[in-house]
Amino acid sequence: MEDGAVLVADGRIQTIAPASQLDLPAKVNCIDATGLHLMPGFIDLQLNGAIGLDFTSEPESIWAVADYLPRTGVTSFLPTIISSPLTTVSAAQEIITSSSPKGFQGATPLGLHIEGPFLHPDKKGAHNPAYLQLPTVEKVADWTPENGVRLVTLAPELDGALEIIHLLTERSVVVSAGHSTATFDQATAGFEAGIRYGTHLFNAMPPLHHREPGLAGALLADERTTIGLIVDGEHVHPDLVKLVWQMVGNGRLNLVTDAMAALGMPSGSYWLGDFEVIVDDTTARLTNGTLAGSLLTLDTAVRNLITFTGCTLSEALPAVTSTPANLLGLPHKGRIAPNCDADLVLLTDDLQVHTTFVGGRIVYQKE
Repeated sequence: MEDGAVLVADGRIQTIAPASQLDLPAKVNCIDATGLHLMPGFIDLQLNGAIGLDFTSEPESIWAVADYLPRTGVTSFLPTIISSPLTTVSAAQEIITSSSPKGFQGATPLGLHIEGPFLHPDKKGAHNPAYLQLPTVEKVADWTPENGVRLVTLAPELDGALEIIHLLTERSVVVSAGHSTATFDQATAGFEAGIRYGTHLFNAMPPLHHREPGLAGALLADERTTIGLIVDGEHVHPDLVKLVWQMVGNGRLNLVTDAMAALGMPSGSYWLGDFEVIVDDTTARLTNGTLAGSLLTLDTAVRNLITFTGCTLSEALPAVTSTPANLLGLPHKGRIAPNCDADLVLLTDDLQVHTTFVGGRIVYQKE
């Protein structure tokens, strides 16, 4: 709708109509978006930190990073806590379920993504092996959306994992497979138990093999799953991104950043949990060379997906809007429709973020 207009009130979208046909109230604040493209706000399901701040070592930094994210088009996100003492998870739960700071106007934290500590040691990636452990019911006793936990990444092949997958799924926590050595059959057993997501496809899992497709093959083949992918050109080769796109399309693909504390900062030394990370212009790596999160922003991920696959903007957008919203069971997020949250972003013709709205309020505007 080239001459479309969206009427927003009380933080929600009220009406969508051609501008010439919209009956506006007597007092309304009109924003002229001529030459810009109105899109749903972006949702990032995996973010470790930004602007020098790391959620795992400083859970209280969630609000400061949330204030930064709208400049990247992100209007809601899941702060990610990597493998750490369970007391760290509890501290993060307390922070995310508390009221936002007075006057806060930034991206909305939708709950935590707990990535670990129930991971396979052989696929630990940048996680501290000292914290890795087997899952038990007692360890996840208060992991619910009401207590701030939305998404949990675990290795489905671990002893006791299937019981925990059942339990968390029954509580409406989304369970993801990742940092795993699972075979195809073990992964499928995890899907039967309730897994519906795959954490950063190909990374921290066995390579795809023609006789043993493994976790990667199982995720690609099973239409019940949504697939997280880091599209920075470093974690996954651009041509493999294109192949994944051709296989699963925009209904199952979810772009994530997996960005860490160095996002928005110059090259140098930063932290991811307990580990020092060396950052250059393109990558973040542990001192042993292991990739440790990314420097990717979600708007850049969208542009990369279009470049790598040749898809259109409208085809790419669900991967950062409605697809993650649907996975989390949030029908009022990730779309422009009446009664949906007025989380919106205006993009320029070259797909740069111009203005971001959260709940109908401008929280970022390019100078």
